Amino acid sequence: MKTIKEIFRIGIGPSSSHTMGPRKAAELYLERFPDAEGYRVTLYGSLSATGKGHMTDRAILDVLTEEKTEIVWSKEFLDFHPNGLMFECREGGRFTNSWTVFSIGGGALAEEGKSTISLPELYDLNTMTDILQYCEWSGKCYWEYVEEREGSEIWDFLREVWEVMKAAVERGLDAEGVLPGPLNLRRKAASYYVKATGYKDNLRTRGLVFAYALAVSEENASGGRIVTAPTCGSCGVLPSVLYHLWKSRDFSENRILKALATAALFGNVAKTNASISGAEVGCQGEVGVACAMAAAAANQLFGGSPAQIEYAAEMGLEHHLGMTCDPVCGLVQIPCIERNAYAATRALDANIYSTFTDGIHRVSFDKVVDVMNQTGHDLPSVYKETSEGGLAKDYTQMQ
Repeated sequence: MKTIKEIFRIGIGPSSSHTMGPRKAAELYLERFPDAEGYRVTLYGSLSATGKGHMTDRAILDVLTEEKTEIVWSKEFLDFHPNGLMFECREGGRFTNSWTVFSIGGGALAEEGKSTISLPELYDLNTMTDILQYCEWSGKCYWEYVEEREGSEIWDFLREVWEVMKAAVERGLDAEGVLPGPLNLRRKAASYYVKATGYKDNLRTRGLVFAYALAVSEENASGGRIVTAPTCGSCGVLPSVLYHLWKSRDFSENRILKALATAALFGNVAKTNASISGAEVGCQGEVGVACAMAAAAANQLFGGSPAQIEYAAEMGLEHHLGMTCDPVCGLVQIPCIERNAYAATRALDANIYSTFTDGIHRVSFDKVVDVMNQTGHDLPSVYKETSEGGLAKDYTQMQ
């Protein structure tokens, strides 16, 4: 596996696959052909179907400039991945130097199955079964395995990730008004936070977690600065859980960073052996994996054993199997924002459930990742970030 930095990318929302990835691709193409007369970018599959709602065209035009660039919206789905782009530059009145690239989720890019940025394989173990066995044999925690493979400098990176996550929560709690786009959806984080403080104990806890998740997801939907965890569309789950536990239990920053390392390890396994792209496997690959990451992080903070942490993550993903990606109007708002809030509380439930066990269970995290991958590929394309089916279709019919 490659570095966990591929899981935590700091950037601007609302979509890692539809905004961050295409923007990076445009930057790479501009580096190769900076003096072209003009450019043409063809968007395929999911990028074409929901690109306007996700502001894919704006992300590209911000790099290549609107005056020199033509955007072509194609309904064709390329074989390798639903999120395809083809760049061309105009020279002497004709388009040349065609480059086809794919935005494969979490802001990452691939070209004919290979990463466009050559990154070393840092992890010698690629499954949680093998990693769990290593931890039990060596007596190490998951975060120690991450440090062993990444080096001690990973903590500086995770410290920056945590700072951006906290800032997104706090900005989101303070912001009010309507989110951009035709849905005219009002921000809810601030009101949820105020209401939560009026309750006691369990209801207050749930309300605060809801508020924190809404805050980050609303920041993402408005084009704010967030961290993919593992994607923009699921960026509210892990920060809300960690922020809540940090505020309510007074965990030290070092313990939070170790929990982040553990969470990223589970996200990395899911990305390596399946997918975190909603356009490829549905929302189970985004919010489902985010829930698994948050459950693992919470269990790490509460002193869970490696087996208990793995069990918590397994439940977090298992109970999101089959979840479709059907954003209304192609926006990362309905049902995406609400899903982040629910997944955050489900992650805390998975942590509690696992804590009551010895960590021994029948279905492994790796098995659920495999099932998630197969289920995602079995889903019809209308349920994978095209806004042509599911909730998106029902909403259109109501207009």
